[in-house]
Amino acid sequence: MDYKALAQQILTNIGGKENIVKAWHCATRLRFNLKAVDKADTDAINNLDGVITVVQSAGQYQVVIGNSVAKVYDALVDLAGLANDNAAAQPVEAAGEKQNIVNRFIAFISGIFTPFLGALAGAGILKGLLALFVALNWLSANSGAYKIWYAAGDAIFYFLPIFLAFTAAKQLHVNQFVSVSLGAALLYPTLVSVMSKSATLHFFGIPVVPTTYTSTVIPILLAVWVLSYLEPLFDKLFPEAIRNIFTPLLSLIVMVPLTMMVVGPIGGAISNALANGMMAVYNFLPIGAGLIMGAFWQVFVIFGVHWTFVPLMMNNIAKMGYDPLLPILSAAVLSQAGAALGVFLKSKDPKMKALAGSSVITAFFGITEPTIYGVTLKLKRPFYCAVAGGAVGGAIAGAFQVHASSFTLPSLLALPTYLGQGFAGELIGLAVAFVGAAILTYFFGVTNDVPVKATTAPKTAEIDDDTIMAPVEGTIIPLTSVKDEVFASEAMGKGLAIVPTNGEVVSPVAGTVSAVYPTGHAIGITSDNGAEILIHIGIDTVQLNGKYFETLVKQNAHVDRGDVVTKFDVDQIKAAGYDTTVMIIVTNTASYQAVEPTTATEAQGNWLLKLQPKPETATSKEGATI
Repeated sequence: MDYKALAQQILTNIGGKENIVKAWHCATRLRFNLKAVDKADTDAINNLDGVITVVQSAGQYQVVIGNSVAKVYDALVDLAGLANDNAAAQPVEAAGEKQNIVNRFIAFISGIFTPFLGALAGAGILKGLLALFVALNWLSANSGAYKIWYAAGDAIFYFLPIFLAFTAAKQLHVNQFVSVSLGAALLYPTLVSVMSKSATLHFFGIPVVPTTYTSTVIPILLAVWVLSYLEPLFDKLFPEAIRNIFTPLLSLIVMVPLTMMVVGPIGGAISNALANGMMAVYNFLPIGAGLIMGAFWQVFVIFGVHWTFVPLMMNNIAKMGYDPLLPILSAAVLSQAGAALGVFLKSKDPKMKALAGSSVITAFFGITEPTIYGVTLKLKRPFYCAVAGGAVGGAIAGAFQVHASSFTLPSLLALPTYLGQGFAGELIGLAVAFVGAAILTYFFGVTNDVPVKATTAPKTAEIDDDTIMAPVEGTIIPLTSVKDEVFASEAMGKGLAIVPTNGEVVSPVAGTVSAVYPTGHAIGITSDNGAEILIHIGIDTVQLNGKYFETLVKQNAHVDRGDVVTKFDVDQIKAAGYDTTVMIIVTNTASYQAVEPTTATEAQGNWLLKLQPKPETATSKEGATI
């Protein structure tokens, strides 16, 4: 996949970089806050090779890519000039439409946990594997290897408030390092030691409630939220010359004791209430909880509201040492894998079969969005079969009251974290969810195959002397998108650009070679009908002094449409650090009434530009002026 070309197409169809307020990505999706959603061409984005689907949820415009999303995001950052920190700097409220409180809350939670969710999942699996190794007597809990690996797996959970402080500060636009210092103060060894012994400290006579904050979620989020209101007030107290020192100073002086005495205990009370409330519902009818969550978890994922459960599950583990929902959710995940397997076995469409087969593997590892949007939801019936399988499997896990000892993504990899109470029931539930969904899908879920992605036929045009063909194969992008101000401004004339997939340049018209540059990076051709065309290969490639270029024609030579005029080494030029985008420009644009670009996105021997002569210069077939 050409990640840069795909990123450029998404950027173009989303309304350009000027329509982006905020951009980031999660495990499978590019997520945007747009100034004007109606400027985005959703149908065009849906039809791009490499895009699974587009989802508009939780106030976000989400482009589902799959496992390659990080590489597409990096290319997007480069093209749009965003800060490559997986979040744009502008606040969400800068968007044209103010989001409702629910969408803002979901966006806040997802923005907090997304950056380090992979690290959390990996650490959780490591802790589960260590528990398995000890249970099998493969490793001793007193061995040095166990202690070192346990530190590696447990550290991110023990110091969770510090990580949350950093990401929450980014979302709330306060000083991240002051926030991290606040989180670290809550975990300071001396204070942790005193608090763990239930000893009461006094701050100028005011008692501090003995509470430990290791592995907690809610207290630090409340603390950073309070800081987001205090920091602007502190900024107003000091002139700009000393603000960068005295605002952090005052923030720490006020916020650390305030958190210890007020915000932290309130957060702890909320944490306990949430944990107790969830367990009360779960304990009332575990089978019912398993049935509902197993059936509808992937529906929550579709609408983006699954993020609201993440802090609750992590809070359960922090407060009780376990969570009952994660094992149920694994049944929902495995049911999607089973439904994809059913499609793979039954489908006769080779594209759908290939996509379904790969989706089974990704779903096993907990990444279900490519499975949902590319296979089960696209065909509809397999999704219903997966819902049924997840409901039964989740009910079984609920009936056995399986617990997760550590947070990780629901998947087969999470199995070691479910060791203990009801583990056999978890295995049964997962097997029923997977096999049941596969069988239901095979017999009832696949009726008529559909193509994986609709295709859009390029706009056709009569091929005549006023038609300029694509001189190189690749992805077509607007000239205004290239990273060269002279070309992008269209000061040299109108045209288009192509991100090339090969290094063979052919003449786009029948005409005369009017200019051959010694460096080989550009060539000028004047068509037999008078169009002056410049083909410029790459940006700043003149600095290569002809290296990796081979010019095959001489100046004043006549060429026919399709004759090879230049060759260049795409890979070597890229390796040398240069952009290989090919610009095709009509330098005498002013001589024409219009230069009409193609609507096709791929250049593969099709027409690129259609020239409309001005009435006073147009000639009839006999040569008389009209």
